[in-house]
Amino acid sequence: MQFLRYINAFKRLETPFYFYDLDILDQTLRLYTKFLRKYGFKAHYAMKANANPRILEMIHRSGLGADCVSGNEVQLALDMGFDPDTIVYAGVGKSDREIRTALQGDIFCFNCESVPEIRVINDLASQMGKTARISLRLNPNIDAQTNKHITTGRSKDKFGISQWMLSEVLEVIAACGNIKLIGLHFHIGSQITDMKVFEKLCDKVNGFQRWFGQRDICLEHINLGGGIAVDYQDPLGNPFSPFETYFQTIDDKLEIRKGQKVHFEPGRALVAQCGFLISRVLYIKAGKGKQFAILDAGMNDMIRPALYGASHAICNITSVSEKQEVYDVVGPVCESADRFGVAVTMPETDRGDLVAICSAGAYGQVMSMRYNQRDLAQAYYSPDL
Repeated sequence: MQFLRYINAFKRLETPFYFYDLDILDQTLRLYTKFLRKYGFKAHYAMKANANPRILEMIHRSGLGADCVSGNEVQLALDMGFDPDTIVYAGVGKSDREIRTALQGDIFCFNCESVPEIRVINDLASQMGKTARISLRLNPNIDAQTNKHITTGRSKDKFGISQWMLSEVLEVIAACGNIKLIGLHFHIGSQITDMKVFEKLCDKVNGFQRWFGQRDICLEHINLGGGIAVDYQDPLGNPFSPFETYFQTIDDKLEIRKGQKVHFEPGRALVAQCGFLISRVLYIKAGKGKQFAILDAGMNDMIRPALYGASHAICNITSVSEKQEVYDVVGPVCESADRFGVAVTMPETDRGDLVAICSAGAYGQVMSMRYNQRDLAQAYYSPDL
C-alpha cells in the first residue's frame, strides 16, 4: 500500500477526494510502452477512462496517442498537445459540429460505424476542402464474456458494421470523393479477463482481412481497440494488467500483412489502479441483520457500482482495531443504489475513519456529477502531498 505513506496528509484534507498515485501510473505506462516497442505496435489512450489533465500530461509524455469519443475529447487532445496524427475519433453518433472539429484538427482517423456516417463525413469534408481518413469499425459478433453494459462486439449491440453490410459500404466509399479508407477497427468490450476472447477476435480479424484481400484491398492499419482487464479484487497486490500475455497472444494469433501497423486503444488498464476515492465515515448505522458504514462520498462521486453493479476493493485505512466487522458501505445520496459494497469485511469502523475505494482511476472522476447539488470531489497527486 504505497499510497498509505500519505495517510497523515489525507487526514488534513476535506473529503471526499480523488487521490492519484502517479508513481503507479508511471510504472504502468513504462510497462505498457515496453511491450508496444517490442512488437512495433501503436496505441491511442482512451480518454473516456480519465481526462484529468495531470493524467493526460503523463500519457502524452509516454508517447501514446489519443482515442476520442466526442468532439470535446478531440479538442482536449489537441489542446493537450497530442499530435493530430495520433488522434482517432470513434463513436456511433458523431454530430456535424464534432465531425467539423475533427476535420479542422486534421486528425489521423475517424473510426466509422455506419453508411450514413460515412456519407455525412464525406459531405462535410467536401465543404471544408478536406479528405477524411477513415477506418471501418466492424462488428465481429463476439461475446466478450464481460458485464452486459460494457460488451460492444455482439451482432445485437449498437456498435460497428456487420459483415453483410460490407459490399454496400465499399460501394458508398467508392462514390465518396473526400474519403480515404485506411484501415479496420474493432472494439468488443471492456474488462475482458479471458485471453481466449482475444484469440477469437484475431481469428475474426484474419477472416475480414482475407475478405478484403480477395477484393484487392490492402489496408494499412488494423486497430484492435482495448478491453484488457484490471484486478478489482486485489488491486494493491496486482496493480498491472497482464500486458505481456496479451501482446504475445495478439502477436501469435493475428495475421499481420506486410507493412501493416497494428493499433490499440487502452484506457482502464492504464489508469484504473493509480486512482483512489478517499472518503470519511459519517455514521455507523444498525440495520436488520447488518450494519451500514455511511460515507461522505456518494454515487455522484463514483457511479460505477450503481450504474454497472461494479465491485471495488474497499479499505479502512485509519482503523487500528484488530477486530473485523462486516458492513454495507453506502453513500449519502437519496437513492438506494447509492452503495459501494455489500458485506464488506473491514477492521471495526467508527465515525471519522478514512476509507479508500480502490481502482478508481478509470471511470471514476470523469463520470462524476453534481446530483443532489453535491460538490465535485477535488483531486490530489502523490508528488504534491
